[in-house]
This record gives sequence, structure tokens and C-alpha cells, in this order.
Amino acid sequence: MSDIKLGFVGLGIMGRPMAINLLKAGYRVWIHARRAESMTAVADAGGTPCDSPAAVAAQAEIIFTMVSDTGDVEHVITGDNGILEGAHPNSIVVDMSTISPSATRALAARLAARDLHMLDAPVSGGDKGARDGTLSIMVGGKADIFERVRPLFEIMGKNIVHIGDHGAGQVTKACNQVAIAQTIVAVGEALLLAKASGVDPARVRQALLGGFANSRVLEVHGQRMLDGDYEPGFKANLHKKDMRIVLETANELGIALPGAAVATQWLNALVGTGNGELDSAALSLLQQQMCDVKLH
Repeated sequence: MSDIKLGFVGLGIMGRPMAINLLKAGYRVWIHARRAESMTAVADAGGTPCDSPAAVAAQAEIIFTMVSDTGDVEHVITGDNGILEGAHPNSIVVDMSTISPSATRALAARLAARDLHMLDAPVSGGDKGARDGTLSIMVGGKADIFERVRPLFEIMGKNIVHIGDHGAGQVTKACNQVAIAQTIVAVGEALLLAKASGVDPARVRQALLGGFANSRVLEVHGQRMLDGDYEPGFKANLHKKDMRIVLETANELGIALPGAAVATQWLNALVGTGNGELDSAALSLLQQQMCDVKLH
């Protein structure tokens, strides 16, 4: 068992398997979740439950956070009974949530004022990647701190890239979400065009997979659309939240991202129709309904 003491705050669909993978690798992990029942599986795997983020930080040298949105991260780090109240100097806070890059930089500065370090390390790969330890991890923060945490990242993921200073990981995740959202819309339109033309969309997908249009979205979500299988790997309401962060960041920078704005409106509509718990590939449902064309 490693002598390094770890903490994990946030044990939802992603955080739970990530924490379990750290335990399986032989690390001691102190855990906290807003709902006590969320800690059960990780506690059964050997994690030590704590009643607050502060209590986790009091035990751990490296504390991971994996929660839903910017305000949630701010709360577990700086709020009452937050990480700041319990952390020891020179501890490292690794936020693996997807949040605002500018808020991340502000949090890093606030932690640094208390002799604490921070990395922003959002992930891509969905719940399957979290379970399998194959996540793509994009990291912002100081290079020497990244190297200290790298062995832990290698337990949770396979494609691990240090992008740059604080906030760079979050910017990279925003770029990832921009590309994925627009590609989901494009794949949905392509399959819709095929079906409306009387051509087998499954065969069209098979042909496109061998050409320049190939992508993981076409491979995975294209099949979901053909099967009508929208069980969440990544929920639409979370993708909507991520795209809100994208557009807020673009507004801060004074740049135009019209394609991202259109994709965000599709996600807004999907969530607005009560389908926010479905995978974001369910955007295809709206496209099919709008055109009165069914893929399956």
C-alpha cells in the first residue's frame, strides 16, 4: 500500500469508479459525497467516509474533486467545511470537474495564498472510461505539481496531457465539448439525410467510417442513433452545462463561436423537452421529430 494519502470529494457516475480505481491500486482514500449513499460503493471498496470536504483534506495530501459545476467546486473548496478549512500546507487540490477556466484561475490563486497547490484536470471518456481507467485527462497547472500527480492520473486514464498553466485544462475541455457537440449534430443530420433519401443509414455510416468523415462520434453515437439507444454515457444536461461554460468563456474573450452557439441551442431544446437525463446523442431525436423521419 502506498504511503501517499488521497482524498476524493464527489462520488457520482464519474467520481465513484475513479476513486475505486485508486483504491484498487493500493492507495488509502478518504472520501466525501453530498449524499451519504453515494459513498457506499467506495466505502465497500476500502474508502474511508468523512462528513465534510474539510475532514477529507485534514487527512489527505492530494485531494481530488469531481462535482457538477463551477459553483459546486467553489463550495467544496472554499465554502463552510470546505477543503480550505482542513488542508495542510503544500497539499494539492486536483479538480477533475468541468468548470469555468476563469473561475479555476481564481481558485488556484486563492489556494496559492494558503500555500496550497492546484491542478485543473477535466476528463473525457464518459462513465465507461472512468470504470476502465482509460479516461483522457487534460491538465492545467504547474509542471512540477503535475509530475507529482502523474502516477495517479495514470491509474485513472491513458491519454494524459499537461496543457499549460492554471485553467489550460478547462480551456481544453471546453474545446473538446465544442467539437463533440457540433459533430453529434452533424452526424445526426447525415444519417437523417440518408434515411430521408431512401438510403440505408447503417450502410452510410459503415461507408463513412472508412473515410475522412470518420470520428469516435460517428462510431459510437452514430450507432446509438441507429439503435435508438440513449442510455447516458454523458448526460445531455451536463453537456448543456459545459456548452454554457464555452459560451460564457467566448463572451469573456470577445470572440464569436456561432457553430457552438447553434449546438448549444440543440442541447437547450433537448433538455427543455425533458430529456436531459439521456445521452447527448439523443439530439438525433429532435432532428428526427423536426423532419418527421425515423431512423429506426
